[in-house]
Amino acid sequence: MPYRIFLDRKEAGRLLAEELLEYGGKPDVVVLALPRGGVEVGFVISKILKLPLDIFVVRKIGVPWQEELAMGAIASGGIQVLNQAVINSLNIDEETIREVTARELQELHRRENLYRRELPPLLLENKRVILVDDGIATGSTIRAAVAAIRKLSPKEIVVAVPVAPPRAFEEMKKVADKVIILMTPEEFFGVGQWYENFSQLSDWDVCSLLRESRKETPGKGHEVLTNSGL
Repeated sequence: MPYRIFLDRKEAGRLLAEELLEYGGKPDVVVLALPRGGVEVGFVISKILKLPLDIFVVRKIGVPWQEELAMGAIASGGIQVLNQAVINSLNIDEETIREVTARELQELHRRENLYRRELPPLLLENKRVILVDDGIATGSTIRAAVAAIRKLSPKEIVVAVPVAPPRAFEEMKKVADKVIILMTPEEFFGVGQWYENFSQLSDWDVCSLLRESRKETPGKGHEVLTNSGL
């Protein structure tokens, strides 16, 4: 079947929000976005559904000579997910994995310190978490996020993304409680091909969206919405 291209992440967020209306305004629901691109999608969802927005930092472990190709991912809480199919097919050795992981771990900590500042740890026990990104490529990043979030004892994890390859739906169903993917095109070469505007967000963009979100939903149903100092 033919698929349309999203104008931008805002439009993708609006379309996802339509599929998530049942969660709108509920005090036990929080939108968790993966920075950077997922934050713009998540911001729109949180605004439409009147839900608090927060972030969950995950870093892709890219193949050194082809960084867009993920051989795994790391997430807050010491979680690491490796894509053995990629590692085996490219004969990537353990030393290379360790070196790239160490470098990405530094960036993960930098982003956590910048985006979350003085915020307390995420309190997700018995919460319904809508985990949002702007798309899924290999799935390593979002699987790492789900694994780490599970440690925080949420009531439900809903993975919501605009676009992903066909295999992603079945893979996500194995780890998440509910999966919403708007498009699963067969000819999938990357997330960016399905957006007319796929410009990259800066750290400043992420901080601005989080700050604006907290102004619009002050203290609504989630403990992390204290003043971040951003």
